[in-house]
Amino acid sequence: MLQPIDTLERALARLPGLGRRSAGRAALALLRDPERLLDPLVLALNDARENVCCCSRCGAFTVRGADPCAFCTDLTRETTSVCVVEEPADIMTIEESGAFRGRYHVLGGKLSPAHRMGPEKLRLGELKNRIAAEGFTEVLLALSTDMEGDATAGYVGELLRGWPSAEVPVKVTRLAFGLPADSGVAYSDPLTLRRAILHRCSM
Repeated sequence: MLQPIDTLERALARLPGLGRRSAGRAALALLRDPERLLDPLVLALNDARENVCCCSRCGAFTVRGADPCAFCTDLTRETTSVCVVEEPADIMTIEESGAFRGRYHVLGGKLSPAHRMGPEKLRLGELKNRIAAEGFTEVLLALSTDMEGDATAGYVGELLRGWPSAEVPVKVTRLAFGLPADSGVAYSDPLTLRRAILHRCSM
């Protein structure tokens, strides 16, 4: 394969959800119609590269010149709770649910020895500072339910025990576990079912 095409294909294959075959099809589609597909994509990528950054306060995506971001400056959002997520993209998913109207804090990953991601690489100090400065009374952990997410949640819970003061510590909660919507017991894996039973609620 020609080197520029191969380079484009390899670059696209690094994107989440795109395997090598899908990346190859996408690369060829871009090259077949550069004026309609490739040129606008190049412009959009350059624009994003130049103008998108992370909020200095919460870590969400924002644009240069709007830092702190809209989530941090929106006066209609309630200010007593903060939702802790792994990545900026998680914020958009939670926003789509419409169930949370507080502030956000992005850790920038999760504890993972395999990926050399230790506590020092997460935005944990910034979280503690925000709790003390902004007066949050609840920290909602919206983290993955895999082994690394569980380890991160446990670590954060211990880190915030008795913070910011022993007299009035912040309350640490985590997203509830349960069965997916429009699903049945017969289609659930044992771990999800176990968590759903252990965290059952009253009717």
